[in-house]
Amino acid sequence: MPRLAVPLGSLAAVGAAFAVVAVVDPNEPGHYPACPFLTVAGLYCPGCGGLRSAHAVTQGDLGTALGSNVLAVLLFAGFALGWLHWAAGAVRGRRYSFPVRLRAWHWWALGALAVAFTVVRNTPLGVGLAP
Repeated sequence: MPRLAVPLGSLAAVGAAFAVVAVVDPNEPGHYPACPFLTVAGLYCPGCGGLRSAHAVTQGDLGTALGSNVLAVLLFAGFALGWLHWAAGAVRGRRYSFPVRLRAWHWWALGALAVAFTVVRNTPLGVGLAP
């Protein structure tokens, strides 16, 4: 059981964060601060709609979650898969290693994806990606 302490502690922390978002609806004004990028620039950042997306996931509404922020839903799924890999390795007594060795070009590609997502969701072409 000590091998699972850190993965289970991490799961508890993430679970607590999702529990707060499940109970405190981000669709109700005044509960969470406004996005600073949206406030200053008037444009949606890659994270805009992420809390609404997380709330929809906790309510079991995948369609609304994807409509709020598809990138956030993909990140939630990626983190869940990464956690499962981590926990399975801990059960087997293995030290955690990321399943894919990320090289510099991976990070550049992820950054380019976030920039492209941001640009497209702020154009008429990407109106379906806006939160």
